[in-house]
This record gives sequence, C-alpha cells and structure tokens, in this order.
Amino acid sequence: MIVIVGSLIVIGCVLTGFTMAGGHIGALIHPSEIITIGGAATGALITMCPKKVLMDLVRGVLQCLKGSPYNKGAYEELFKLLYDLLRLARREGILSLESHVSNPEESAIFRKYPKILHNHHVVEFICGAITILVEGTMKPEQLPGLLDAEIKVIEEEHHAPTGVMSKTADALPGFGIVAAVLGIVVTMGAIDGPVEEIGEKVGAALVGTFLGILLSYGFFGPLSVKMEFLGTAEIAYFRTASTVIEGLAMGVPPKVSLELARRGTAPEVRPSRTRLDELLAEVDAS
Repeated sequence: MIVIVGSLIVIGCVLTGFTMAGGHIGALIHPSEIITIGGAATGALITMCPKKVLMDLVRGVLQCLKGSPYNKGAYEELFKLLYDLLRLARREGILSLESHVSNPEESAIFRKYPKILHNHHVVEFICGAITILVEGTMKPEQLPGLLDAEIKVIEEEHHAPTGVMSKTADALPGFGIVAAVLGIVVTMGAIDGPVEEIGEKVGAALVGTFLGILLSYGFFGPLSVKMEFLGTAEIAYFRTASTVIEGLAMGVPPKVSLELARRGTAPEVRPSRTRLDELLAEVDAS
C-alpha cells in the first residue's frame, strides 16, 4: 500500500507541475515512446537474469505492494512457537521434537501458529536446524557457523533480484534517449512539413527522454531500494530464530534464549519485556 501511495504522489506531483506550467496531459501520451522504452527495458531484463532470478524479481515486486510480512505480529508468533518447542525439549528431551520437525504440517505445535506454518522458508530453516540437534550429527558449537552460512545464502538470493532491478533503473534513462533519438529521426524525415507537425514530433521525442528518467528515478530505483529493505527484514527474522535455536543447542534456558533474541530485534518489531512475558504465559496456559 505504501508503495502505491508513493507512486501516486510521484505521478500526481509531476502531472500537477506540468499542468501548472501550462502543459496539456495529452501531450505526454505517445504510445510509440512507451513501447520503445518498455519493450527495450523488458528485453534487457529478461536477457540479463536467469529464470529463477526473474521469478524472484516478480515475487519481490508483488511483496513490495503487499508490504513486509515480518512485522511485530510475526515476531510475536515466532517467539511463541520457539518457546513452545524449547519448553517441550527441556521437559521431555531434545528427541521429543523429532516428530514435530520431521512433519511440521501435522505437528500440534506448528499448527497453532499458521503465519509461520504458511511460510515454508521459515519452517524449513527452523526444522532443518533443530533436526541437526535431534540427530546429533554436529557439535553444538558448530551450529552457529552452519546457520550463519545458510542465512548468507538467503541474503545472496535477495541481492540478485535487487541488483537486476537496480541495473534496469540505471538503464532506463538510456532507453529514453534511444526513444528520443528515434523520434528525432522521424522528425528529420518530416522537416519540410508544417511547423505544427514538426513541433509535435519533437515533443514526442522529448517525452521519450522524460519517461526514461521518470521511470528510473521515480519507480524502478525506489522499488529496488524497497526490495532491499524487505530482504533485510527477512534476514533479521531468520537471525532471530537462529539466536534462539543456538541457545537450545548450548543448553541455555528457553526464557534466556528468547530474551537474547528479543534484544537483537529492531525497535519497531521488538516486543517489550512485559509483552514477551505475556506471550510466554499464553503458551504456558495452552
């Protein structure tokens, strides 16, 4: 929603300024310029990135429109889920978690937290890390390095579509110039025509430059930055889960692990100490 509002502000201010200066909106509507710039940018985008990155880019743009799912409510649910798992492990032993992490869709614990259960990336991360502890295939002190390596891979996957979007934004002014040059070529072909016709063709050529710059700095550039922020928010969420699971591996009491994780979250999503106690009390009462 914020992205849509911001885009409408950009369009509104540009068009308002143009009309205040005496311009007519119809003078900016030239389908040939839009096809030239949009087609060239789309072709370059497809050429520069693999299919997976292209799909990730589409998902990233859609996520920008929806907003980050890693809000305060998501963190509260994460703390409750992890406390539920850690409480069970402390009471019945680490092996009691095997049935829950091997088949989270059927787990009575995971099913209490639908937001997380529907995010398969988070579920895979949590279950994969705890499975290592259940199987005992790695020393507890080795787990932080393993989780950090996995988080870095996720981070690199975010950088790829963001980089593609940024490069497309950088290229759009150039494609605008291409459209403008083509418009000038057309104008030269009609140089002996009426002044009004020549003026219209020159205006259409200049619109190409205008659109290329506007799309670059008004839309694609900001979208690239927004995608980067969304990626950072997701990585922070995974690191929070990692901190708690590392505490489980080291034998740290559940509430201490959750407090350490809570202190490492951003202020806008961090539950207060009182709120955290309330969340844990809800789990104890369930």
